[in-house]
Amino acid sequence: MAARSRLESIRDHLTPVGDEATVGIEEESEVPTLEQGPKFPQTRTVFPRLELEEHPIDDARPLRVVVVGAGVSGITSAVFLPVKVPKVDLVIYERQPDVGGVWNANIYPGVRCDVPAHAYQATFDPSTSWSTAYAAGAEIKSYWKRIVEKYDVGRYIRLNSRVTNGEWSEEKGKWLVTVQSGDKVFVDEADFLITATGHFSDPRLPDYPGMDEYEGHLRHSSNWDPNFDPKGKSIAVIGNGASGLQVLPPLQKVAARIDHYARNRTWVAAPIGGENFEDFVAQRVEKAKTSPEDYLKFRKELEVQLYSRFGGIFKGGDKNEAARENITKLMSTRLGDRDDLLRTILPDFAPNCRRLTPGPGYLEALTAQNVEYISTPIERFTKTGIQTTDGVQRDVDAVICSTGHDVSFSTAFPVIANGINLQEAWRPGGDPGFPDSYLSTAAPGFPNFLILLGPNATGPAGTLCHSVENQVTYAAKVLRKASGQGIRSMAPSASATRDFRAYCESFFPRTVMSEYCSSWYNGGIKGGRIHGIWPGSAAHVNAVRREPRWEDWEYTYLNPQGNRFAWLGNGWTTKDVAANSGHEGLDIDLTPWLQAEALGKGVDLRGYHENWWDA
Repeated sequence: MAARSRLESIRDHLTPVGDEATVGIEEESEVPTLEQGPKFPQTRTVFPRLELEEHPIDDARPLRVVVVGAGVSGITSAVFLPVKVPKVDLVIYERQPDVGGVWNANIYPGVRCDVPAHAYQATFDPSTSWSTAYAAGAEIKSYWKRIVEKYDVGRYIRLNSRVTNGEWSEEKGKWLVTVQSGDKVFVDEADFLITATGHFSDPRLPDYPGMDEYEGHLRHSSNWDPNFDPKGKSIAVIGNGASGLQVLPPLQKVAARIDHYARNRTWVAAPIGGENFEDFVAQRVEKAKTSPEDYLKFRKELEVQLYSRFGGIFKGGDKNEAARENITKLMSTRLGDRDDLLRTILPDFAPNCRRLTPGPGYLEALTAQNVEYISTPIERFTKTGIQTTDGVQRDVDAVICSTGHDVSFSTAFPVIANGINLQEAWRPGGDPGFPDSYLSTAAPGFPNFLILLGPNATGPAGTLCHSVENQVTYAAKVLRKASGQGIRSMAPSASATRDFRAYCESFFPRTVMSEYCSSWYNGGIKGGRIHGIWPGSAAHVNAVRREPRWEDWEYTYLNPQGNRFAWLGNGWTTKDVAANSGHEGLDIDLTPWLQAEALGKGVDLRGYHENWWDA
């Protein structure tokens, strides 16, 4: 029986599954006597044998990577990915005629960042020459254009190129990305597809009856007509979100009359950084311009204020109660004796249920003689103006809609894989009907697909640009793993995504964001699911993205035999190949871990042996 089992085992190794094999077994056959020789141990246990790939282990394969969008995230990708991902073949498609994203599209009067300018810039290339503490949109766009020029990354960006569709081909193991550029439509085949389309890239007009009948000037504030002259005109401004608060004060100064329609109450806060922030900047920035040490100190003092705001989002917390008291006093002071306006505007939900919106000059503009604040719902548009549900008709020359954007946090175009269109699946009415991402970076069932500044991407405090840099760095790690380890496709597992969803559903009920208010946090649905913000602090999400959890991903491999270690190559590294020809005159460092600091102040062991590029 022992002989039979051994021979059958050999048969199973040598015969492919499904083929028939015949092994003859003779119990008492005559076996010729062989001369005794040395005994060798058995060295092969896996059949068929692995065909070694003839390349050094660190000879990464090129990856074609398509990034959609050339705003802050796209520009950061253009700077980071070519230096962090060897042999990356990068292209960035931007639908607009210039870079800058939201800062290129938004040119309405009063547009500016509500975050201090010195905290709204690339951490690796700060500017000390901002003209004001809170920069206008044109100045922010100019800064990011300078980054494009300084790092010579315009070569990766294709302007006037709108991505209309992305579909994963399992047969090819690639994304088929449809691009419309002028009259030309073409398909780009990419190993990875990365969306960088931003939070507020698609403005949404309201849907009131009769809008198509209105004969006056009608625009969304994010689609501002530079030829429109508001001087002396009667204007309706609909909406009191961020852009509504910004556009109303400059219009009030020149218009004959402003009808301001505000459906929702809102907290009108001090500028982010505090009421005295402009003085804080003015007192420090001149000295900081001439001293890197002083500038670093200034930046750290500034950003500690932004990162320490996290505690204000929790229900019943002291910081939130203090914010309610302070903002109420601030609003009352700015409105003067207009207690009627204060009662109309003041929300019944807690501060931070919606993102706090600084509105310099907004409350003061509401008290002006030429402004009427209207909280009665709009019933319909007419040929000459707007009629509210109380039957009042107000004629206007122009209507400016500051009515927000598509805040579903779904994709900006169809993204299709395994028979599912993510754009539909993540919107209300789809399955599951909300953004169901893995740690805000990817989606189960969508191989080689990454998201920048997507659902649950940024913390409720901290700085956006630093968060974007961490997201792009995370993406670079994914790309390096795929190119360096022979991975054909990778996607997060459904179970890991479900576990992250469960975490979100337990975290957000602790916060005031879950109260009954409408915001871009919850897709504009009062009391709805929070998908616009990270379930934790800015420091928390940075810690999560520091080291990818590779165990949460599912993989397929390029190796025809499906061997996950075929990327080990032929046993060589590129340094070995170079050194094999003689080490004299080599311009590569064969021993990067040997550092002068070892004999001086000592090596910082926290990062020792961890630089990915010097292995």
